[in-house]
Order: sequence, then structure tokens, then C-alpha cells
Amino acid sequence: GVPLPRGRPQRDRRPGKVTVDEVFKTLKCDKKGLSEAEGENRLKLFGPNKLEEKKESKLLKFLGFMWNPLSWVMEIAAIMAIALANGGGRPPDWQDFVGIVTLLFINSTISYIEEANAGDAAAALMAGLAPKTKLLRDGSWEERDAAILVPGDIISIKLGDIIPADARLLEGDALKIDQSALTGESMPVNKYAGQEVFSGSTVKQGELEAVVIATGVHTFFGKAAHLVDSTNNVGHFQQVLTAIGNFCIISIAAGMLVEIIVMYPIQHRAYRDGIDNLLVLLIGGIPIAMPTVLSVTMAIGSHRLSQQGAITKRMTAIEEMAGMDVLCSDKTGTLTLNKLTVDKTLIEVCSKGVDKDMVLLYAARASRVENQDAIDTCIVNMLADPKEARAGIKEVHFLPFNPVDKRTAITYIDGNGDWHRVSKGAPEQIIELCKMSPDAEKKVHTLIASYADRGLRSLGVSYQQVPEKNKESAGDPWQFIGLLPLFDPPRHDSAETIRRALHLGVNVKMITGDQLAIGKETGRRLGMGTNMYPSTALLGDKSTAVDGLPIDELIEKADGFAGVFPEHKYEIVKRLQDKKHIVGMTGDGVNDAPALKKADIGIAVDDATDAARSASDIVLTEPGLSVIVSAVLTSRAIFQRMKNYTIYAVSITIRIVLGFMLVALIWKFDFAPFMVLIIAILNDGTIMTISKDRVKPSPKPDSWKLDEIFATGVVLGTYMALVTVVFFYLAHDTDFFTETFGVHPIRDNDRQLMAALYLQVSIISQALIFVTRSRSWSFVERPGFLLLFAFFAAQLVATAIAVYADWDFCDMEGIGWAWGGAIWAFTLVTYLPLDVLKFIIRYSISGKGWNNVQNKAS
Repeated sequence: GVPLPRGRPQRDRRPGKVTVDEVFKTLKCDKKGLSEAEGENRLKLFGPNKLEEKKESKLLKFLGFMWNPLSWVMEIAAIMAIALANGGGRPPDWQDFVGIVTLLFINSTISYIEEANAGDAAAALMAGLAPKTKLLRDGSWEERDAAILVPGDIISIKLGDIIPADARLLEGDALKIDQSALTGESMPVNKYAGQEVFSGSTVKQGELEAVVIATGVHTFFGKAAHLVDSTNNVGHFQQVLTAIGNFCIISIAAGMLVEIIVMYPIQHRAYRDGIDNLLVLLIGGIPIAMPTVLSVTMAIGSHRLSQQGAITKRMTAIEEMAGMDVLCSDKTGTLTLNKLTVDKTLIEVCSKGVDKDMVLLYAARASRVENQDAIDTCIVNMLADPKEARAGIKEVHFLPFNPVDKRTAITYIDGNGDWHRVSKGAPEQIIELCKMSPDAEKKVHTLIASYADRGLRSLGVSYQQVPEKNKESAGDPWQFIGLLPLFDPPRHDSAETIRRALHLGVNVKMITGDQLAIGKETGRRLGMGTNMYPSTALLGDKSTAVDGLPIDELIEKADGFAGVFPEHKYEIVKRLQDKKHIVGMTGDGVNDAPALKKADIGIAVDDATDAARSASDIVLTEPGLSVIVSAVLTSRAIFQRMKNYTIYAVSITIRIVLGFMLVALIWKFDFAPFMVLIIAILNDGTIMTISKDRVKPSPKPDSWKLDEIFATGVVLGTYMALVTVVFFYLAHDTDFFTETFGVHPIRDNDRQLMAALYLQVSIISQALIFVTRSRSWSFVERPGFLLLFAFFAAQLVATAIAVYADWDFCDMEGIGWAWGGAIWAFTLVTYLPLDVLKFIIRYSISGKGWNNVQNKAS
């Protein structure tokens, strides 16, 4: 940076010791800004205007995927295979060791590649949201990326901007600056011309030009580098992952404990056989792919959301979006077009000798022709030719709109040299100007009320002659000449979108700063209901009841709130959250930031200020509410995939632990750990496709119901374990298969029993995914092509191994195609009850399971 004396921000209340002129001299620049060429030279010298991001080592990131509790269990199994499994005169178990390490590497590789791809996609999108700034280069103002700023650049900062670099203010009115991100001061401070403003603070009021004095890591913010909290908090999602992981680990530990107690003291089994059986539970039971599947599913999902116009700033917002049951939406710009229009047919004339066109023309005269606000634009554009607003007159003085007078006025001279004055503004202010008779005033109030009942804003127009021909003089009495109805029409798709949202169980509440009648009229047109309240009703005394309802219930039942200030938004979110709702809140202005941060899902709408974007979880890149509803559907689909997978993972843990434990303890049959590894590796390949699977999003807000996940997993897993025990009994102790399918007996052939057991476990374990991925019958909801293809490819490999393999190292011998067919038939029959069990569990937990059976679309 440039060596300038710097105060701490708190002390920076007086103009800096170095004058702005000296700053210009030191930085070799002036108020006209830099040239593009000079800017580029300085960029090479000072570097881009952003904080350096920590570069992660790719190798460490890759290895990081092997460093979590689930991987640790696998790593313990690998060590067991080498260190413990070398008794009984047999060498260490190298093939299992290599198999486990391969499995870990496959998982890490997939996670690494998918996360990198998703990260690149997200980075590209976030680059589109990079802070922009108004910059003076080569003598012209344009909007550019803030990253190219260099010391000496002239920038313009205004209300709602986050200041892009440390700068000194040039002449003009004071700015109000919120420095809380840097200093923790909650109150905005005034900054006058000549004072320094710091990168990262937010402009609360005013507009000024400034000269940049430090960028990037040289800024006060860059040096202090305690960045505004980065939003990567892994709250709830990580807790769920841990809970499911712990459940699986505890189940495995319990199974191993039972095996150790029964095998060694009671059955006196050989040491090496016991270790092999323990390895089977460890390797088969751990859902090693879980972190990968879930993070990949989220990454792919967030990419899909961004294609729909919703950029997720933190991945876990997807999960909250899926559970959102209340959406508080801004009216202006989100539900409506934010383009005021005048309804010409409804213009009211209140003075003799004037017609509707005259009222409109006078209103246009009292409007600015350049640098207009929304009302000026709308009125001037209603004229046949906008130039008419100043045709044939000479403007002497213009009073711009301000929040105190709430009106604009023009003093002008017509073609005959006569002086006139026209004013337009809030009807109350115009009535006061005109000193009307009580009858006339009553008539105007009636008109205003009839507009308001229809949700139309009124704009009063008045006229006077100025015989003194002096812009300061009072002039003749004002005449009230008419009222214009203003209206912000709803977006064409808003009503349909709100219907869809309600259908999805999301209650949309309108939040508007406008009057109650306007809110009600918009609500009526959108089919939202008109049960709206002024925000004053909400936030009076906490105990006051309105309409006989306590405030919290009122907020819960309301369709919307009018006359809302930003601090009310925060209160509304807080009260709804206290009632255990998951709340989404849209916002666009600097004052919405606290409410956006407080909401479970803060949504910065299209064209939001930098401050609102930085406080939000999701940034919309397209206008309107429909983007949000599509995002809700997509989020629910993503969430559904994750939930389907977790139920699957828990079921498989239970089925492997219980099934192999029972076979090992009842028949003293030692299943080869290597074969469980093959099951796990083939499973992983199939499971990875679940992140792109077609799913039916939940029809209602969805959340991690852990009791349902564990209950379903335990019941389905136990059923499959018992099916395996029955299968082994039939193959080992009876002639059932020989009699039913005419296959050769394998009762006394342990090597062929190994192959048969392997195939049965492999097929049904993987087929389970079709049960957990569907809400109704698994054969009704067609899975994605990828998932089907992966399933059949994996099971074809599994069948080929069982039919042909002759592997001495795991005591296995091929059983031939006849047995392969018999096992597929047996599996198909035993697969069918899984769906019924799924419905029974859902019914017993929610009491609504049978609706899901009958209602396939649910």
C-alpha cells in the first residue's frame, strides 16, 4: 500500500492529517481518475483487490477424505488383516489388506473429483456475484469488478454498497457508514469529505466519490483479516452424519462383542477363523461411502440449483430449503413487477376546466425528466411523447422529492411569459397545500379511500399561478386539480407460483412496506388470502392480543404484513422460529441483512445490494417467486436422495452384522473377508449413481427424521439378515434347492456354499436401494437409467464370480449357472416383502403409511 498515516477506525472521526490533495500528489493521480493503461500497470504492481485465499494442498485434501470416523474403522480392519490375522500357520491376510486400501482409495478419488468439479462450478458462479463498483477510468464512469481497483482510482459509493477498498472521501455531504464488520461498533458513524473509509464497511446513507488508497491485503480489513463469518458452518448436517455413523459403528461393535464372547470362550474356535469373522463385520458393516455419496449429492444438487437461477452460498442450505415451511416474501419486485403504472381510465378530475389529460400533463410537468425516480418515470412515460413534459415552457425552479415534504414541485414560465407552479405528491400533503373546504376535502378523501380499497396508491396534483413572477413568492391559492391512481401489477406467474407453494406445504407470507390496503389488494389478486395486519399491530406490547389472538399465533396465521420496516422483518422471523417453523426470508436492501442472517434460509433476490447478498444463504439470479419454488422442489429432490441413501446404509450395516454373525455362530461357517470386500466395492459403484437418480420430491417439507431412518434400517436389515439365515439353512441342511430347481446338492461342499452365500447377499443387499429410493411400490417408481445400469452391471459381475471363480485364498469354488439362476429366483421372491415392511414402518411411525401405498404419487 501507500505509506499514509492510518488511524484505527474508531478514532477516525476527524479529517485525516494528510489532505486529499496530498493524497492525489502521493498517488500521482487526480479527480479525473486513472487511464486504463495506468490502471493495468498499477494492477501488476499492487496485485488484485482481494484477500489471498489459503491454497489447500491437493494431496492433503485427497487424504482428508480418508480421515473420518468411518474410514478409521476401515483402517483398523486393514491393520487387523496384516497384524492380527497371521495365526494358525497361515501368512498375513494380504489380499484383504490390499482390498481395503483399494476401497478407501476408490472412495477418496470419487469424493475428490466430484467435489473439485462442484467447487469449480460454484466458483464460476460466485465469480458472477463478485462485488462490482462504479469506477472512473479514461474519464468515463462504468461498472467494473472491484478486483481490478488500484490505489489512485476514483470510485463512487452509495447507499447499500459494501466499500470495495480503503479510500478517502472527496467533497460532498457526509456518508453514514456501518463499520460493525470491522470494529464491532453497532451504530453507524458519520464520515465527512477528506476522511478515510474502510474496505468491508457498508454505506447506510448518502452517495460520494472517493479516491482509493489501499487495496487487497494492504487494506485495514486485509490486515485485520478477521473476516466476516464465513458461512461454511457445518451445523446440523454434520450432526446427522455423525449420528448415523455412530449408530453403524455401535451396531458393528455390539456384533463383534457377541462374536468374541461366543466364538472363543464358548465354541473354542481357532484364533485365525475368529479374526476372519470379525473382519467380515468390520468391512461389510461400515457405510464407508456415506460421506462421499452425501457430499457428491449435495454438490451435484447445488450445481443444478444454480442452473435454475438460485446460487447456494453454503451447501447445507439445501437441506434447510427442503424443510422450509414458511416463506416470507417481499411484495415489491418479487411478487409484483416493481414497475408502477397509472390506470388512465381511473384518473379523477377535481377542478373545473381541466380534463384527465390535463391532470396527467401537469403531473408530468412536476416530474423530473432526467435522473428520475420510479414515479416520475411512470408518469412521464404515460404521455404520448415524453418530451411534452417540458414542451413550450421554461423551468425556473424544481423542488425534488424528499421524505419530509413528500411532494415535488416545479415553477415555470409559459409561452406568454406567465409564471405557474405545479406540485404532485402524497395526497395528504397536497390537500394541506390547497386549504380546501371541508366538503371538498371530504370528497377527495372518499376518492382516496375508494382507490385504497382497490389497492391503488393515489397521487395528488395541484396548481397555482405566480403573479409576483418570483420563485420564492407564495403565489395565488393552490387548486387541487386531480388524483392519479398508481399501481404495481403482480407478476404474471406469481398467483400460480403461490398455489404451487401451498400445494408443497410452504406457507407464503407477503411482507410489504406499503399500506395495508395495497397489501390486501395484491394478496387478493394473487389468491394468497387477505388476512393481513399492519406491522404496528404485531410489535406493540408483547402481551397485547389483536383480534383476540396472542401475537405469536397472529404472526403464524397471517397471510402477510403491511407497513413493515426492516427491524420488523427480523422480529417476524424470530417469532416464527420460536414456533418451530423453518423460515425462508427474501430481501434486497442493506437493512434486510439482519433478517436474512437470522432466517434459516436467507434469500437475496435478483438485484439485491452487496450487503444483502453477503448476509444471505442463497442468491437468486432471476426475478420473481417462481425461482424460489423451483429451488424448493430441487432441494427436496436432493434431500430425498440423501435420505434414501442413509436408510439404505443403516439397513446394510444391520443386515451384514446380524446375518453373518448368525451364520458364523449357528453353523460355525467362516465367510471370507475378501468376498465381503468385493460386495462393498461393487456396491460403492452402484451407490455413487444415486446422486443423479430420478426421485419424487416429498410433497411436504422434509427433514432428517432420525427415528424413522433408524427404525426403517433396523427392520429392513433384520429381515434381510433372517432371509440370509433361511437361505443358508435351506442350502446347508436341506435338499430344498435340489428338489425345487433341480440343481446339484452343495450341502457338504463348504467352498460352493461360500459362492452361493456370497451371491445371495450381494444381490439382495444391492436391490434394497430400489426399496429405499421409492415412496410407494419400488417397481412403480422407475429409477434413473444410470442406477439401473450400474445395478445390473455390478450384479452380472457378482454372478460371474459366483458361477466361475475358483479361488483358493478364500476357499471358494464356482457353483455353475443353474445355481446362479436358482439364487436369483429365491432373491426375487424374498425381495417383495421389503416394500410391505417399508409401508408398515412408515404407518406405525406416522400413522399415514397406507395413504402412501394407495397414493402412488405421494
